[in-house]
This record gives sequence, structure tokens and C-alpha cells, in this order.
Amino acid sequence: MTAPCVVVLATVETKAREVDHLTSNLRDLGVGSRIVDLSLRADAVLSGRDKLTSMAAVTDRARDDTIAALASGGTRAVVAIGGGTGGEIALGVMHGLPIDLPKMLITPLPFDLRPALADQSVIVVPTLCDVAGLNATLRRVLSAAAAMLSALVARKDDDAATDDRRSVAVTALGATDLAVERLVARLGHIGHEATVFHANGYGGAAFARFAAMGAFYGLVDLTCHELTRLHLGGEHVDMPDRFVVCGDLPRVVLPGGLNFIGFGALDTVPKTHRTRPHYAHSTLSTHVQLSETEMADMATRLAQHLSTVTGPATMIVPMGGFSHQDAPGGAIEAPGLRHVFLETVQRCLPSTIDLRPIAHHIGAPEVTDLILDALVRHLPEPESRHA
Repeated sequence: MTAPCVVVLATVETKAREVDHLTSNLRDLGVGSRIVDLSLRADAVLSGRDKLTSMAAVTDRARDDTIAALASGGTRAVVAIGGGTGGEIALGVMHGLPIDLPKMLITPLPFDLRPALADQSVIVVPTLCDVAGLNATLRRVLSAAAAMLSALVARKDDDAATDDRRSVAVTALGATDLAVERLVARLGHIGHEATVFHANGYGGAAFARFAAMGAFYGLVDLTCHELTRLHLGGEHVDMPDRFVVCGDLPRVVLPGGLNFIGFGALDTVPKTHRTRPHYAHSTLSTHVQLSETEMADMATRLAQHLSTVTGPATMIVPMGGFSHQDAPGGAIEAPGLRHVFLETVQRCLPSTIDLRPIAHHIGAPEVTDLILDALVRHLPEPESRHA
């Protein structure tokens, strides 16, 4: 049997010793390697524009080389060693690879990885020290990474590794957790598996990618909060298909978390927004209430997105509150905003969308009942959901 192989992405021009140490460790563990060089090969310091052009060219070439290595057989994983430039190129290469292929990035974390990993499955191994010559710390990290890769490529393709069952997608946040937990449990009780995505400006990109891959047979966009991140504020990545992907699938949409903007730590919130009702969701996250004008805009945009879907679609509006702090005594309780949302979608939502207001809070059991009533009739029978 041919030994498993790993593609190693690195700027060999500056990381030759580190690459050699990693590949030597892999070889000792019975794993082969194929090196794909990410070096820019510049004879002089490049201008900003020239460097970006060169990085793009290297990314395209390296992606082609990596895909060719995968096609030739035996390659079971991809690993990259990189700092700022090399790490960015490597992530660009990985973006074009199968989502379920094991991928690893060994890096000193020189930039915010969240945008690059929004719809990627990449194991990040922090070196803490820079990748600038071997030392005791880096040797330990590279040796540990080799051991992890060896275990990854040696695993058998058992049922868990090859499970391609489709499921019901559900979007979530901490602010809608109660509703999500109850819904997932109820779906499971009647034989439907759920896959939950964190609608925090990044998870929605993964939701859209998996949906486009055919991973779901139904959608419950319970937490449309990312609409506010895309148009009002907060960190996010571009996700043009977030609210329209797989328009032929049965879907239920709720305005979960649409009542607030998700900013970072309190001291990063713009001063103009600190005068609004707000609360610290964590030390790194602050939720700021929308204005009525903003809510009308978000409702209009959501209705416009839904006008493109062709499958069975229902919008449920929980008039008792859109999030856990939009409730009696909550920090951003705002019944008026809920009415603005409802009045707007009543005007703008296509007649093909079933609009169902309900007096209860989004986390109430009655809302879960209504979601299931709208959705389950359009789902395949549990025993045929593998099709």
C-alpha cells in the first residue's frame, strides 16, 4: 500500500529549514510529503501593488499544483507554514480545496484569521514565536503538528468520516440560543438532524457554502442578525448569497437578533451609538439597539431577499421579542421596533411568502411549534432524507 502523503505549502525561499524539519518528522512517522513553494522570488523589494499582483499569481499557481497533487492520488491532507504573506497565500490556496479535506496552518497568527476561515475547515496551530529559524519552541510545534497530521491521514474512512447525510440548517446566536436549542431537540425527536451556524458575521458564509453544496433539505433562518452586520455595523465577511441561497428549498425565516447591531468591546463602539440602549454580551461583544429607521430598512431588505425564493417559505414574527434581551426587563426591550418590522414586511413581503405573526417571544415553545408546523410538512420523511 502506498504511504499517505501530505502537501506542504511554504515559502521555501525563507522557510527551508522549517519545512525540512516538518517533512523529516512526517517521514519518521511514515508520511510522505510534496512541497509546493509559495515564494515570491522577487529580486528587489516589491511595491505594494506589485506584491499583491505577485501574491495572487503565486496563489493561483500553487492552488493548481495542489489540486494536481490531490488528483494524482495518495494525498490525504494539506499543511502550510507561514507568517503574514505566506500564511495569506496558503489560505488562498486552501480556499479552492474540498471543504472536508484536512487542512492545517502553522502560523504565529500575524493577522485576524476569522475572515479567511469563515467558510473553511482549517486546523490552526499557533507557533507563538515567529517562523524565522529553528529553535526549541518551533521544533516542538512542528513535531506536534507532524504527529497530528500523521493521525489525520491514517484514519480509516469509517461511517463518521464519510457521513454525507443532509440535514436542516438553523442559524443561531447566543441571543437566540433558547429558541435554537428547543428547535434542534424537537427536530431530532421526529428524526431530522440539524446543522447549526453561528450568525455572527462569519458563520453565515459557511451556512451559504454548505447550502450551495447541497448539504440541506430545509432551512430555518431563525437568526437574521447578519443583515445588520452587512449593512449597519460590526465585523463580517462578504456573503452575497446569505439570504437567498438554495431558494427552492423549504425555509422558515424569523427576525432573530435583527433588533441589534453587534459591535466589539464597549470601548470600540462608536460614541454616537453608546447613547442608545445597549449591553455587554461579553467582554468582546456589545449589542446596540437599532433605531426605528434602521429596523424599517432591515425589514425591507429582508423582504427583498425573500422575494427571490421559489420554494415553500414562511416568515414568523414573534411579537413578544426578537432576542433574549428584547423581553420584559431586558436591556434592549423594544415592542415598538417589533411593530415597525411587522408593518414593513406586511407592505413589502411578496404574497408568495406565508407571513405568520405570533404574540409570543422567539424563545417560547409556541414559536417552536409554529416553526415545525410551517416546515415539517415540506421535508422528506426521515427514512428517505439520505437521498
